[in-house]
Amino acid sequence: MSTAPVRGSFTGRFVTAAGDGLLADLLAVAALCAALAGAWPWLTLTLATLGFAATIVFNFRFAPELARSVRPTGSFIIARTLVVFAVATVFAAGDVQWWPGWLAAAVLAGLVVGEGTAERVARGAIPFSAHLPGAAIRNTPLFSAGFIFPINALAIIVFAALAALGSPAGWLVLVALAAAVPTLAVLIDGVLRIRARRGAERVVTKVLQARKPVFAVHWDAPHGTEYQLAMWLPYLERLDASFFVIVRNQGTFDSVARLTTAPVLLRKEMADMDAMIVPSLKTVFYMNNAVRNSHFVRYPHLTHIQLNHGDSDKAPSYNPVFRMFDKNFVAGQAAIDRFASHGVHVPAEVFSIVGRPQVEGIAVGARAQAAPGAPTVLYAPTWAGHNADSDYSSLPIGYEIVRGLLARNCTVIYRPHPYTDRNPAHAAQSERIKAMLRQDAVASSRAHMWGEAAERTLSITDCFNAADALVSDVSSVVPDFLYSEKPFAMAVMNVPVKRFLTDFPIAKAAYLIDSGLTSVDAGLDALIGPDPLRETRHALKTYYLGDIPADGYADAFLSEARRFLR
Repeated sequence: MSTAPVRGSFTGRFVTAAGDGLLADLLAVAALCAALAGAWPWLTLTLATLGFAATIVFNFRFAPELARSVRPTGSFIIARTLVVFAVATVFAAGDVQWWPGWLAAAVLAGLVVGEGTAERVARGAIPFSAHLPGAAIRNTPLFSAGFIFPINALAIIVFAALAALGSPAGWLVLVALAAAVPTLAVLIDGVLRIRARRGAERVVTKVLQARKPVFAVHWDAPHGTEYQLAMWLPYLERLDASFFVIVRNQGTFDSVARLTTAPVLLRKEMADMDAMIVPSLKTVFYMNNAVRNSHFVRYPHLTHIQLNHGDSDKAPSYNPVFRMFDKNFVAGQAAIDRFASHGVHVPAEVFSIVGRPQVEGIAVGARAQAAPGAPTVLYAPTWAGHNADSDYSSLPIGYEIVRGLLARNCTVIYRPHPYTDRNPAHAAQSERIKAMLRQDAVASSRAHMWGEAAERTLSITDCFNAADALVSDVSSVVPDFLYSEKPFAMAVMNVPVKRFLTDFPIAKAAYLIDSGLTSVDAGLDALIGPDPLRETRHALKTYYLGDIPADGYADAFLSEARRFLR
């Protein structure tokens, strides 16, 4: 299977190269030139309509985001401004009494040009903090700047329609003035919020000092990856110490604020970090290897601890970047050996084996509700990864895997990685799997789960506990499921089986399915049948998840973390 990156469609490349703006501008320029040259009105209006339509069509993809985004406001400014004056030139037709129409056109053109300023003000009015009395501001706008583009577009359409109908020119002025109200609201509201943020910035260090935080959580990741933080927050809160969360990505601020009652602060720039350093702060926890972690790791008097957001044999799990942290909390000895086996030297004292506290809710052993001859199997494929060396996804053969499970009378829980849709080919395969499950659920009355039910209603732990077996690939899902001691299969993608077993030791406890599907029948039969790898799984469980008693399993993490808070 090829792992070449998806380069996008012709339309995507066209837009990326600003071809959409060029096309709209050329049509608008042609319309204005035709109007000034006294060409047939229908020619001018046709060119103007095409140019204006282009601005609408190319921005239609932003329609779902209007309420929470600045886009598409501030786009196609030249094209829309020229269209307004081209239309005005046609309908004025030299009539000196049409000056109110020209005034309306000037106001509309000013609104379009002013979108650039409104966009910059709206982008500058970013959230500041949540759950932090004394340094709180209103984090959301009264009116979304994203709506300005469609409002101005509608005003231009109404302007042209009224002019075409020969309506009194005064009506055109009223349309333009009405359209100005939202823009003024965004500008005034944005300026007030920016001033409020600056005021909060002046006191935030003092407010934090009063709370005496012992540790901070630094998190930088795009929207859709909140699970990285969500998996650790309940355990960090169990440390019973004052802390706050630093969020670097504006798109995740609101969702993070809903995850915790601890203070959450949006700090986008490196210069924003200094204000977070207060005398009581001792330790900082991290959940990924984001580049901007270095903005906070640079404070040497603090202890910087990497928790990571899952333990697996993937290449990112032995990234040399881990060496920039003072401590690396790992689930078991497997994580330590993984660095050494790939030539990444990390001093032994950097590691602390703390288990995976997130698995404490996973039931161990066979399900009491398991139906003989009709097992429930969780299929949880990973995503394509950022690079070819981290693309372990089994989705290219996922359809055949799920079809094989259905042929064996299995009920399937399908839970793909949250990033699956980032790869169009994988997204298409995922939709095929969902469609097959939907059809089989109707035909067989089996209670398959997919979509909202499997990906959001149930947690990953709920999915584990509802399943008798797992099919996955190289991801943190497999070591976590290992805690249950239930059987699992792994897809071997793009590498020989012998190398796969060497690179990914946990595969020794898995039933393997090769990318050519020659072993799919044998793998699935063993998975839901005799299960000869039961003892192997039990042995690897300690190696991957630590030799930690089941009772109070999470205490290993809590105890080790508290050592760095004293």
